[in-house]
Amino acid sequence: MVNSLTPVPFRAPGSDGSGRQGYPPAPEPLPVPVMDNHTHLDFPHADVKVSVKDALDAAEAVGVLGAVQVGCDLESSRFTVQAVELDARLLGAVAIHPNDAPHYAERGELDDALAEIEALAAHPRIRAIGETGLDFFRTEGEGLAHQRYSFRRHIDIAKRLGLTLQIHDRDAHDDVVQVLREEGAPERVVFHCFSGGEELARICNDQGWYMSFAGTVTFKNATNLREALAIADPERILVETDAPFLTPHPHRGRPNASYLVPHTVRAMADLTGTELSGLCARITENTVRAYGSWD
Repeated sequence: MVNSLTPVPFRAPGSDGSGRQGYPPAPEPLPVPVMDNHTHLDFPHADVKVSVKDALDAAEAVGVLGAVQVGCDLESSRFTVQAVELDARLLGAVAIHPNDAPHYAERGELDDALAEIEALAAHPRIRAIGETGLDFFRTEGEGLAHQRYSFRRHIDIAKRLGLTLQIHDRDAHDDVVQVLREEGAPERVVFHCFSGGEELARICNDQGWYMSFAGTVTFKNATNLREALAIADPERILVETDAPFLTPHPHRGRPNASYLVPHTVRAMADLTGTELSGLCARITENTVRAYGSWD
């Protein structure tokens, strides 16, 4: 992880010095602006370091006017506070990622880490607690108890501070929903990188929870996501990159960034039979409802 705010321009595709493909070319701009509601500007691709300003300039040029920078541990959450102060096109989310919570717990540092997350969340441009949740893919055994404890604590922080809760849910749909119901969900809940199918989409519709679709919805094997998108309440749909991960088709396998959001939005419009401008406007309205104004 490189937490650098020093401007370094995007490098041309294939020129990252490692033999790997670099950032893809910019897509055609969207007709109506949207926001990327989940990105990690502090995660580099190989040795390529892109500044907050350069990343957001590239996004703005294709109609992605803002983003939510997301913290996953104390270091990246501190970076997030720095970043939102640097550029008004950013809002922020801070949290201890579910896969990191067991490591903090094993060192006896989880409660102190959560206390710092709450302190960082007091910044006026930090609008969400996240990403938090459950991950049954990378964590097992005793670590799951630490994940559950951390998740419940994050829910409590979000509710007491009146912030949106941004959910990380990997192979844990039923358990995430159960914890939200047991604790009482905050007023605004976002399932980041929505990975469920029709059943979870119906639950989100019923509960008024937001479903944030990433580049994964463009993948050929993502039938469950397309089925979920087809029945998702249009007032609960968001879009994200999870950059630098989950690059949308046709650039899967290359590094992701907010300027590639138009690929995902166009795919969502095609999949739902929705006029592109109307979908963009809806996504923007939903995003502002979920996180508040960027102004």
